[in-house]
Order: sequence, then C-alpha cells, then structure tokens
Amino acid sequence: MSPYEHGEVFVTDDGAETDLDLGHYERFVDENLTKNSSVTSGKIYWNVLNKERRGDYLGKTVQVIPHITNEIKENIYSFENDDIDIVITEIGGTVGDIESLPFLEAIRQVGIEKESQDVLYVHVTLLPHISGSNELKSKPTQHSVKELQSLGIKPDILVCRTEFPIEETMKQKIALFCNVKTKDVIENSTADNLYAVPLNLEKEGLANSVCEHLGLEKSEAKNEDWQKMIDNIRNIKEEVNIAIVGKYVQLQDSYLSVAESLRHGGFVNNVKVNVGFIDSETITPNNVKEILKDYKGIVVPGGFGNRGIEGKIETIKYARENNIPFLGICLGMQMAVVEFAKNVLKLEDVNSAEFEENAKNPVIHIMDDQKDIHDKGGTMRLGAYPCILKEGTMARKIYGKEEISERHRHRFEFNNKYKEQIEKAGMICSGTSPDGRLVEIVEIPTNRFFVAGQFHPEFKSRPNKPQPLFAELVKAAKEM
Repeated sequence: MSPYEHGEVFVTDDGAETDLDLGHYERFVDENLTKNSSVTSGKIYWNVLNKERRGDYLGKTVQVIPHITNEIKENIYSFENDDIDIVITEIGGTVGDIESLPFLEAIRQVGIEKESQDVLYVHVTLLPHISGSNELKSKPTQHSVKELQSLGIKPDILVCRTEFPIEETMKQKIALFCNVKTKDVIENSTADNLYAVPLNLEKEGLANSVCEHLGLEKSEAKNEDWQKMIDNIRNIKEEVNIAIVGKYVQLQDSYLSVAESLRHGGFVNNVKVNVGFIDSETITPNNVKEILKDYKGIVVPGGFGNRGIEGKIETIKYARENNIPFLGICLGMQMAVVEFAKNVLKLEDVNSAEFEENAKNPVIHIMDDQKDIHDKGGTMRLGAYPCILKEGTMARKIYGKEEISERHRHRFEFNNKYKEQIEKAGMICSGTSPDGRLVEIVEIPTNRFFVAGQFHPEFKSRPNKPQPLFAELVKAAKEM
C-alpha cells in the first residue's frame, strides 16, 4: 500500500501489514488485533487461486459466486470456534463500488445463513450540509440505502455522519424513507476530540439499539474512566510544538499513529501537542535552524528509499547538537546512527547499505543470513519481537522493566562491526534482541532526550495508556 494513497501501513503483533483503520480499532478497544482481522481483496483472490491450483474445487468452474463469496464468509466464520461473542465486520468503500460488490454479496448471504437475531446490519451514511440554505440533506442517505436494498441488504441501523445536530423531524424523515425505526437513526456528529466519539454514540443510544436487535441483555455502560480522560483533555491549557520530519508529509495520514501517539503523550503530561509536519526534502544545512526553531521536540519516523535522507540527517544533527528532545523511529534510528558516525566519529563515506550498497562504512546493513535473498518483499522483519533493555540506561528507566516487545517493519539492521566504536564515542546501544545480535535501541545519555528505536512504538500507543517513549519525549519537550 502506497503511503500517498492509503496513509500509513499499520502492523499487527503477528506481522500483518494492514490498513490504518486497524490502528484506530486497537486504540479504541485496547485489543491487539491479528492478521485475521484484516481481509483484502488480494488476500481473498490469492486464496481462491491457490485452492484451484491444488485441486480443491475438483475441476469445477471457479466463479465470483460462490467461490469468492464463500472465501469471504470463511474469514468471517473463522471466529466462531474462538472465545468471541461478537464479530464486527466492516465492508470498506462505497455501496455500489465494483470493488466491494463480492463483499456485500457475501454479507447478504451471512444474513440468510444465520439466525435473524444473530446478524445486524449497520450502515454508515453522510448527511451533507448545504451552507446556502443552512440545511442538512438526506437525499444521499436515501439513495445509498436504496442501493444497499437493491443488493438484498436491509440496514437495521443508520449511523449518520454529520457536521451539525440532526433535528428530530429529520430523523423521522430518514426513518420513513429508509425503512428503519426513528430510534435507529443515530447521529454521529463531529466531536471536539476524536476519542469523544464513543461517548457521543453512547448518548445517541447506538449500543442499546444493537443489544435490542441482537437480543442481548442491556447493561449500564461503564465509561467513567473514559469520560474522565476526555474531561481532562478538554481542560488542558498548556501547549507544545513537536515536529514530525518525514518524506510522506503530503498526506498526513502517512504518519497517523505517530501523530496520535504524540497526542497521547500530551494527555498524560497535561499538555496539548501541536504536531507540525515537515518535508525532509526541504531541509538543508542552511535552513534547518530556521525551519525547526519553533519546535521543542522532533520525531524522525520510518520510511523506505533514499529520497529526503539528507534532510533527515541534518534534522538529527540539529537535535543532537542543540539538545532538542529527539525520537527516531525505524529509518529515523538508522539515520541517527549514520549521522553520529559521520559527524562525531568522522568516518568517511558513511551510509546505510540500503542507499549505497558499496559504501566504505555501511553502519546499517542487511544481516549476513539475508544477503542471498533477492525477493525484498519477503525479507522484512515484521511484527512483534522481544528486546532486552540494558541496566542503567534511559530506555530501561523509561520502560521500567528489563524485557519489552515492540513491532517492526524493516529490512536493514545496525552493523555490529561499528558497535564498540560508536559506544566509545557516546552513543549507547541500550536495547538488543535477547541473543544480543540485533541492536533495537540507541541513545545518547548526555542529551536531555535522544532515543531511537529500530521498531515502531507508535503502533502500541493508546489514548489512556500512552507508549512510554512518546510520553517521555513530550515530557522532555514540555520542560524545554
């Protein structure tokens, strides 16, 4: 998935590369999802083609119906034998799109195959506001529901996305024309904070409607802690500016989890984090100070390819020399090592082997056991890996324990050939794999906060449980 089209690629503990929506799901429900939680069209068609090649269909003609739709249903039904009570299945896209038709047909069949009280259809629609007449228009919702019904699916609940409150008369009109009860027309208006949305939907009665349709016992929602968090966020007065310096900033969703993690770090430190997105290609030795002068903290996130690398190196040098709180993530960690080797160790021709295969000093390289693998799509270290934190280091103090687990998405690693040399000069390898072979975290203990990890800590941050590295970065920036 291109970050320019889809935003960030979210990674689960078991190494699935998924759409960024799964990141939102994890942040809201505080459950670690798996590869089974994300089903793409490519995955469905790939499985069907492989089954056909193996002879699973016994020579039958392979068609969209029933073979593609059956494969989709298999993924939905795969949770039946687990300790799971409710499966929420989101069909992405727009009703009527050619890409989503097999998926819509599959969930139509689910409604027939299962008992009626076990299946609930919730349709999310848009109520646009016409500023000229200052009114909400229900026609797009009516048309969308009509399209859905023509495909054999009758929505039970309508969640209406809107910028303005929906009058009761409008709800009654939508209910009448869309063949649902008025109480099942749920307002989903723009909230002042993203994390207030569940509370708003609770007030609108969404959970009660769901329980009623599924014949579940209604119980009082226990949202006190979440409400307290939202109240605290709304009372924050102090602000701090933190920059994300990356190469995909044209679409800010490319760094969605990083930005959200910074905000989580702000919540716990009682400060609002204003996130600035800066294109690393625009940064040079001559303008880096001017561009970054208003930021009290800097994050250099992950990425692939050599575009914008020099700007990232200049950014890291500026943070290191001016004692600006800095967090490097994945490629950001690798560039921190390159910058240190180049400007502190004064090594010649320093680079990552990813960008200069024949560099004289490749402080970042592919491990020996991966050099003969030419399929780059299959060489990435993906998913959760353990990391041992060195006693007495900043990383150990931040996490407060010896062993942690973080998610990865990369091919290249720290070159251990330079480890002793780098540590003698003041950059400490504070986190490694349990066997000591892979360097996971580097830090400069003499700086206020200078930590970089080979992993992606942003994927495990929650609004009520911020990831420790982000919380500490924001704390250091606040104290600047």
